[in-house]
Amino acid sequence: MPSAPVVVGVIGGGRMGAGIAQSFAAAGSTVTVAEGNASAAAAARDRIGAGLQRAAERGKLIEPMERILSRVTTVESVEALPATADLVVEAVPEDTALKARLLSAAERAVGVRTVLATNTSSLSVSELASALVHPGRFVGMHFFNPVPASELVEIVVGSQTLPTTVRAALEWTHSLGKKDVVVRDSPGFASSRLGVALGLEAIRMVEEQVAEPEAIDDAMRLGYKHPMGPLRLTDLVGLDVRLAIAEHLHATLGERFAPPRLLREKVARGELGRKSGQGFYPWP
Repeated sequence: MPSAPVVVGVIGGGRMGAGIAQSFAAAGSTVTVAEGNASAAAAARDRIGAGLQRAAERGKLIEPMERILSRVTTVESVEALPATADLVVEAVPEDTALKARLLSAAERAVGVRTVLATNTSSLSVSELASALVHPGRFVGMHFFNPVPASELVEIVVGSQTLPTTVRAALEWTHSLGKKDVVVRDSPGFASSRLGVALGLEAIRMVEEQVAEPEAIDDAMRLGYKHPMGPLRLTDLVGLDVRLAIAEHLHATLGERFAPPRLLREKVARGELGRKSGQGFYPWP
């Protein structure tokens, strides 16, 4: 198996960022997670610890969780990321301006050989690269939720991404025991474009009272062997996240990605899925 990067930075310690940090730390990397303040940094470390605890209970760790967690440090600004980082992965919400600002700050903080990556699920890698001085060492590494258990990383090649950067991203993906798909930068890439199309149509079917959410999900799970249905998956991803991606794809690819009225209404009511306790399903 290829070697994991020795030193990794992760920008953002939410569910995705914490999962990315946990995965690299479990593979032997020293990981620094950058958050915006002390409470957010502490919460990120707690998420990583909880994730490691779950992995330990399932027998998925090859080292004691305490040893893995000892390789994780949290800091309160991007500027505090280690200059020696081999890789920095940005994993903040789907906001182009926010991502570009943090990636630019990270580029100034790290060394000239550091690879920068974005975990975006839909935004243009080439557009984000325009905020960087060295866009050739920037690539999309789209991880999937939950990161430690997922098998896939979607490698997104921007218009200026260098072949050496792509090779490094592939090697690090394989070092985590994950498989890759390599796609050219385009709206929604491959995974989000297809996944959101299915999810939006499932939401329209609920809106039109074609069937209950469970029936729609069972049709795809039992009939097409999907591991879970599109509505339960929407709850896990977050309805607000799905809405943001749909709005981006609607703006770039046209009316077939127009968000359903029901999706907008649920987000407005705060029914965001598992993280809020209610989406298309209740989550106690």
